[in-house]
Amino acid sequence: MIKAVLFDLDGTLLNRDASVELFIDAQYKHLHEYVGHIEKGEFTSRFIELDCRGYVWKDRVYQQLVKEFKIVGLTWEQLLQEYIDYFHQYCVPFPNLHEMLQSLVGQSISLGIISNGKGQFQMANIKALGIEHYFETILISETEGIKKPDPRIFEKALQQLDVPANACLFVGDHPDNDVKASRDVGMLGVWKKDSQWDEVVADYVVKDLMEVCIIIEELLD
Repeated sequence: MIKAVLFDLDGTLLNRDASVELFIDAQYKHLHEYVGHIEKGEFTSRFIELDCRGYVWKDRVYQQLVKEFKIVGLTWEQLLQEYIDYFHQYCVPFPNLHEMLQSLVGQSISLGIISNGKGQFQMANIKALGIEHYFETILISETEGIKKPDPRIFEKALQQLDVPANACLFVGDHPDNDVKASRDVGMLGVWKKDSQWDEVVADYVVKDLMEVCIIIEELLD
């Protein structure tokens, strides 16, 4: 019987692609006097390219942008600090996020998050989505000193929820860090479908978050 569901954050609960576009658009407008010599679409597309969907921290991204676009009067440190301070204001949830979480809690399913990333930054994003109260455990790699796909971070979450691996689903968008890693420790791996990958070996595949509730209902029957 399934007793718990663990989630990745970026690309699973948080629509990071949409959030990044909103933030960069706002940053470009706010700092137009410094970056106005760059076409907005070029600035945005280059940020997204350098960012590699969040797998490159923004210190390197902004250093490269300042160098490539010859930005003066504004340092990469200032750009980075603005990202850290204000990104959470532009967080976009995937559809049906709250409805899914409410449904799972209503079925007495324990919930948790395992996210790679910076501790305070990711917590600010979780709070911006208004979902922190749903989760019994939230593990962020910087805070824990270990990151996915290291099995120890999955095992720690299971210990905190007090459930065995075979009674837990893990839902994530990354084929290796989320799906394969969770399956390797004995969980059922659910792939949140992402157009970046074609085929992923998973126990279940979902496009919409409410499909997680359907999986749970089937497994509880």
